[in-house]
Amino acid sequence: MRIARHKIVTALRDRGQLARADWVERELPERVNPAEHAGLLATLRLDPADLADEPSP
Repeated sequence: MRIARHKIVTALRDRGQLARADWVERELPERVNPAEHAGLLATLRLDPADLADEPSP
């Protein structure tokens, strides 16, 4: 499972966390591995299951 970085950025911006969104945009790869970045996602209070890419058919 991977998460598109833009989904994380959008979720943060929707909450008004613009500085964090800018940081994520600069620092994280385009495709985020939730296992590798579990701590960061928890700190940002984001659930990887809500942000995961839809599986391709």
